[in-house]
Amino acid sequence: MGQTNYGIIVKYLIVGLGNIGDEYEGTRHNIGFEVVESLGKKLDGEWKSVKHGSLCEVSHKGRKLLLLKPNTYMNLSGKAVSYWMQVEKIKLEHVVIITDDLALPVAKLRLKSKGSDGGHNGLKSVQASLSTTNYARLRFGIGSDFSQGRQVDFVLGKFSDQEREVLNEAIARAVEGTLQYCTLGAGFAMNYTNT
Repeated sequence: MGQTNYGIIVKYLIVGLGNIGDEYEGTRHNIGFEVVESLGKKLDGEWKSVKHGSLCEVSHKGRKLLLLKPNTYMNLSGKAVSYWMQVEKIKLEHVVIITDDLALPVAKLRLKSKGSDGGHNGLKSVQASLSTTNYARLRFGIGSDFSQGRQVDFVLGKFSDQEREVLNEAIARAVEGTLQYCTLGAGFAMNYTNT
């Protein structure tokens, strides 16, 4: 199980971006954490504390998925990503970064195989650590309903109860889209996720 013809296990690193600590739990900025937690739960995985974060190893359709929640805080996310890529010898095309996005309406999803950091500090850090923008990212819309100068309060604020109703469905779609990326490839996964 989980092996190719050559006996090599195909591994993927799925990284949810967020900040550790109770004060950040459930905030918009931590939606990446929520998606990988939901993915781990779906596949009956268990989280353990490791260097630079929490890791959950699960298997799905012959793939080994390493789910990671960095504990480096958002601005140093790349440190955790590059470390675990090296330790587990994971190829760049087998990395998926899941992050919040102000430019998308709440619960809107955009999966791309490459792209810019869009001004997101977590993605900036990943880009700097990997020296490339050619990695898959799943951007999860958190909306932009804030007045000028209030961006930080907004992203570190919690979703409303009304928003939560649509969020759960979007988290489930993000989980399924990520699994499709690992098993069926980018094209299938983007068609499914981005509709």
